[in-house]
Amino acid sequence: MAKYLVSKPLSLILVAVLFAMSVVPALAQSDQDIVDIAVADGRFTTLVTAVTAADLVDTLKGEGPYTVFAPTDDAFAALEAAAPGTIEGLLNDTPTLSNILLYHVVPGKVMASDVVNLSSAEAANGDSIAISVMDGKVMLNDSAEVIITDIEASNGVIHVIDAVLLPPAEEEAMPAEAEAEMPGQDIVDIAVADGRFTTLVTALTAADLVDTLKGEGPYTVFAPTDDAFAALEASAPGTIEGLLNDVPTLSNILLYHVVPGKVMASDVVNLSSAEAANGDSIAISVMDGKVMLNGNVEVIITDIEASNGVIHVIDGVLLPPAEAPATLPETGAAAPDYILMLLLFGGLMAVAGAIVWLKPIRARLED
Repeated sequence: MAKYLVSKPLSLILVAVLFAMSVVPALAQSDQDIVDIAVADGRFTTLVTAVTAADLVDTLKGEGPYTVFAPTDDAFAALEAAAPGTIEGLLNDTPTLSNILLYHVVPGKVMASDVVNLSSAEAANGDSIAISVMDGKVMLNDSAEVIITDIEASNGVIHVIDAVLLPPAEEEAMPAEAEAEMPGQDIVDIAVADGRFTTLVTALTAADLVDTLKGEGPYTVFAPTDDAFAALEASAPGTIEGLLNDVPTLSNILLYHVVPGKVMASDVVNLSSAEAANGDSIAISVMDGKVMLNGNVEVIITDIEASNGVIHVIDGVLLPPAEAPATLPETGAAAPDYILMLLLFGGLMAVAGAIVWLKPIRARLED
């Protein structure tokens, strides 16, 4: 690693330069304050709603200067997925909401080049935020990554983060609250309630796997979002409809997203592969700090715990070896051509072997 090749001061300078260059630079917007920028950006609608509910708009439109670590809408969605009802609960609990929001504000204007030289910063609520550099990435409390820096405002600066920061008191209370919110929510319940997995839920229903994934388990499910299925459909129009009408192949693909047992993120990163419920192997690797499956699907949200296992959200649909042709059809290919390819590369095997291996696998899951 670099620390063995250069001195510590030089390594910090290099990290600062790389950090500043690796994120999307933002043009200075000196005529807009922090709130104006957040409203206009479009990626912070939940944050703006929360700031309004906590009556902090005037504060963050004040003279400042302030440094705001701003969670995106996706960051809030991940918090909600981990503990359904959290956002609504916070919006109705102004003192707690204010405490959490002020934990994202540091008095003064702290640019990215300054952040990388800090080990901590005192937030406006009085609590400390731990700052570290891990694999060239700036992390807050070891859990939130700074993904965009130095969005300058007339009264400070915004750094965008990919997770919601929780003050110590709220973080200690959160697991108990999450457990209280989800005592009877299994994997299917969570997927249905979340709203980002409508295609997955439709596919599970069509493949008659709902009861299986509502069973005792435990199971680990790598859950593709609706956007992931949309990308698959865009690359080969007619794919989704074709799969919904080809239950054996659909079941094989869905079971390839299920790993028997409860495998948390801390375990996943130590694996090189995992055997899926359909009998095929999923390759696991860590690339640039990201957990990748089969080299092309990223795990984007981890450890959504259910009563019968855990869900990790992924940004692509995994295709078992038998269902992944060497060359995918070009975008715009007719649906019948793709269905024919499925039959050539996997459909025949799935139909011929369904009685031999799909039923034992399903039986094993349900036992």
